[in-house]
Amino acid sequence: MLKKILIVLLILAICGGIVAIFHNIRVALRNKKELSAFAKAIPYNAKLGKVLVVYYSLTQHTQDIANQIAQLTNADIYRIQTEEEFKSSLSFYSRVKKDLKNKTYPALKGQMPNVDDYDIIFVGSPVWWYTMATPMYSFLGQTDFKGKKVIPFSTQGSNPGTFLQDFNANAKNAKIGTYANFNNVSAKYNEAVHNKIVYWLNNL
Repeated sequence: MLKKILIVLLILAICGGIVAIFHNIRVALRNKKELSAFAKAIPYNAKLGKVLVVYYSLTQHTQDIANQIAQLTNADIYRIQTEEEFKSSLSFYSRVKKDLKNKTYPALKGQMPNVDDYDIIFVGSPVWWYTMATPMYSFLGQTDFKGKKVIPFSTQGSNPGTFLQDFNANAKNAKIGTYANFNNVSAKYNEAVHNKIVYWLNNL
């Protein structure tokens, strides 16, 4: 009986591995196709006024996008920080799933930015469990955008899920602009990702 159970578990593990491999291949091909459209350099010509970039980042992907936006737009930048230090792990993401279900969001530290000082506010977050990271829910819960133009952006493994819908539902009194999402890709695509950012900013 034990032997049969072990065989079944082995088969399931093999099937799961095969599915994961095919998923990764599909994502890689999709990334290659999308970013091939941004292979050539694009001159930055946007005039966005005074800009603030707000972001939360755990594994630096969102931070990288935020920094590029800030550099291009000469923006001020504000990093959302949690009182409890988070570290990426299997147990952490299991906890995040439970926190999202229960709408239990982390306490933030540091003074909140004054949105009154800006014409446009970019707000970015990684996607966790097909929605916004829990610290972004905390930030939006404490922020009134007071009719300002707000541009959301996300980073994710492959699927932004309901990020935009959830952002729209939680960004109080914001005039939502054109959303952009960025898959986490290898360094060979750095130039293409930068060009994609420039194209997005130029067309806001």
